[in-house]
Amino acid sequence: MIRKLLATGSVLAAMAATPAAAADISACLITKTDTNPFFVKMKEGATAKAEELGIELKSFAGRVDGDHETQVAAIETCIADGAKGILLTAADTSSIVPAVKQARDNGLLVIALDTPLDPIDAADATFATDNFKAGELIGQWAAATLGDKAADAKIAMLDIAISQPTVGVLRDQGFLQGFGI
Repeated sequence: MIRKLLATGSVLAAMAATPAAAADISACLITKTDTNPFFVKMKEGATAKAEELGIELKSFAGRVDGDHETQVAAIETCIADGAKGILLTAADTSSIVPAVKQARDNGLLVIALDTPLDPIDAADATFATDNFKAGELIGQWAAATLGDKAADAKIAMLDIAISQPTVGVLRDQGFLQGFGI
């Protein structure tokens, strides 16, 4: 998580080379929710860095996990407000792409955080965990921990969203491969 918070600060710093150059620069942070502790910390880190650089940071979040429509509305607001860039943790990695394209077409720098967009090149850059590798490592650990009992293990996959964001799919598939399935 620390690396992601640092990456968020680095992205804000890239939007303004120096604090003096940051005057009149605004950026947007759009997270999946404002209740998940991970996104709360991300917002705190981004807010602190924006203040340090003199960037006006506008924050938006979905009402609930998977709230794609609120994120699209936030992107449209950022475009209308003249923001220079958007830091985005997409609730729906493919449905958000037309709004991201609109932002980029209007000259905004769009950086995907935590969750790569689908396709990944829809954003200007991505700072995210390799979720397949994370799942694979967890699967390897689980198999090693169970030892001989791994052959008889019953595995259930529980995902938070019906739409199966790529994070969940990649973690699931990585886990299964790491577990040896």
